[in-house]
Amino acid sequence: MAQVTYSHGHHASVVGAHAARTVANSAAYLSPLLRPGMRVLDVGCGPGSITIDLARRVGSGGTVVGIDASAEVVETAREAGATAGVTNVEFRVGDAYAPAPGERYDVVHAHQVLQHLGDPVAALVAWRAIGDVVAAREVVYSATTIHPLSPELARWRELMGTLQAANGGDGDAGAKLKAWARAAGFAQIETDVETWCFESPAGRAFWGGQWRERALHSAFADGTERHGLADAREREAISAAWAAWAADDDGWMAMLHGWILASG
Repeated sequence: MAQVTYSHGHHASVVGAHAARTVANSAAYLSPLLRPGMRVLDVGCGPGSITIDLARRVGSGGTVVGIDASAEVVETAREAGATAGVTNVEFRVGDAYAPAPGERYDVVHAHQVLQHLGDPVAALVAWRAIGDVVAAREVVYSATTIHPLSPELARWRELMGTLQAANGGDGDAGAKLKAWARAAGFAQIETDVETWCFESPAGRAFWGGQWRERALHSAFADGTERHGLADAREREAISAAWAAWAADDDGWMAMLHGWILASG
């Protein structure tokens, strides 16, 4: 399989941001399908917040398994599950291309995973083999809308796509999910969009605050340096721009995400 580098990494600012994700804010399209007693596999589960939420929704008679390539973040997820007192969830170190050999699930779910894979169609083929329904949601970075759009924030948007491509992934994966699912052989594909919008003081503080840190210290910083895409001075300017945006009462941002429910 084509190899990629995870563009976000696992800096504390990244893991903290990912831990704020829930079914409601990141997988609402899947909610109507969830039933008590279901078996769900969450591929690329990160710190486990969506996984734990899925486990609550399928109830004690159901089972949810979360896998991630990072042993460190899997341990974080296990601790989160124990703290939440959710007993029908399990976390494992696993491979997105071979996530659960010999097992079967009602739903295989992935949030912001395919954009990081060098062969997303191969991953979808593997998920189709073990899941009755495959649910995936991905961002379209080029469609991200920011106001006020400073030159530094416009550059951030550009870098997100460029860095993803340099690492072997695809920053506009959300727009390609339908095509990838068709190539993977699915017979039925439902697709639409969901969005994140950050405009309230709390929302701006969350998004601008994490990126103030991530621009300087996360895999974004390491990757843009390694690939020669941005130097320390430019990253510092991007960090400062996010801080200024977060403090601006006129600040508004929307991120478009495509999703699929695929079966057959």
